[in-house]
Amino acid sequence: MSIRWSNDLATIDWDQLSELYRVAPLGDKSPADLQLVFGNSLFRAFAFEGTRLVGAGRVLADGRDCAYLCDIAVLPSHRRIGLGKEIVARLLGLSRGHRKIILYAVPGTESFYEAFGFRRMATAMAIFEAQAAAFARGYLTGG
Repeated sequence: MSIRWSNDLATIDWDQLSELYRVAPLGDKSPADLQLVFGNSLFRAFAFEGTRLVGAGRVLADGRDCAYLCDIAVLPSHRRIGLGKEIVARLLGLSRGHRKIILYAVPGTESFYEAFGFRRMATAMAIFEAQAAAFARGYLTGG
């Protein structure tokens, strides 16, 4: 399998990216919303097999202090071959020089990110649009 890498937004079929996030599964993200958030992200990585988008990720960052890895997704058919690791490694490389690099992981995937040096934060907190769903899916604890 030959993977082609890109960070060019002009090469993206936003419907295909939306489907990638749906089957990953990272939720239903509309093509328009994905175009907006990827356009507002400082760094991005897209993995293609031929013309098929098989993996993606992005980084929100300010250029010096804080970078936030988010939306790391790989098609189920392309897992366990190192593609997710390569996406994270590329995004981390682009984020070097930031004082802190953060992320929040899908519950159960924490050990994947720990292999890159990520550690749990004692004070991380969040407000979700759908708080009850975030509790149910294991993203939030407490009351």
